[in-house]
Amino acid sequence: MIDLTFVVQGVVAEPYSVTPQLNARIGVGTGFAGPIQAIALKCQVRIEPLRRPYSDDEATGMADLFGPRERWVNTQRTFLWQHSTTMVQGFSRTTEVSMPLVCTYDFEVAASKYLHALRDGTVPLLFLFSGTVFTPGERGFSVHQVSWECEARHDMPVSVWHDVTRAHFPNSGWVRLGHDTVTALAAYRSANGRLDFDDAVSALLSDSRRESLQSGEFR
Repeated sequence: MIDLTFVVQGVVAEPYSVTPQLNARIGVGTGFAGPIQAIALKCQVRIEPLRRPYSDDEATGMADLFGPRERWVNTQRTFLWQHSTTMVQGFSRTTEVSMPLVCTYDFEVAASKYLHALRDGTVPLLFLFSGTVFTPGERGFSVHQVSWECEARHDMPVSVWHDVTRAHFPNSGWVRLGHDTVTALAAYRSANGRLDFDDAVSALLSDSRRESLQSGEFR
């Protein structure tokens, strides 16, 4: 097995991608005496929520994920953000590679809920590396595996996530609805002369708040 080390040097938004994407800059080092021909690198990126504090506003946004704050000691566990792959070109001793992190703003996804709830500070990330290493061999090349012990932590600024979502979803987000719900919402929008779906949902929320206040007054 080839001795490899990985360091996450930074995460930045990809400005020219069609879909939301971040790029993690990964520093790769090895004590192997000869050249590395290539690495088919895989990475599991996880979020470690226990590694940072949270404001009350952030805690409110995470209620669906972790429950009330008093339960967090039992409910806040490291969870998967995404899987990523990239090819590392041939090098000796050290090199750098860009690893794409494709993002989603779907609020059904736990990581999106978590990231959306954050206001400032950093996102505590854990990168778990694996993959295949190719080195020169008697028959052209030899194949080795990246050790499962290869990992790196990185605290990504929350502003990086906000920058990429604002660029692709300015003042908006995505919520998945069933076909029947979409049909009913479209009918409500048409019947009540609402401008768009956002306006229709805002009106329904306003009606719901009004009914809650009225029922409270008559208790």
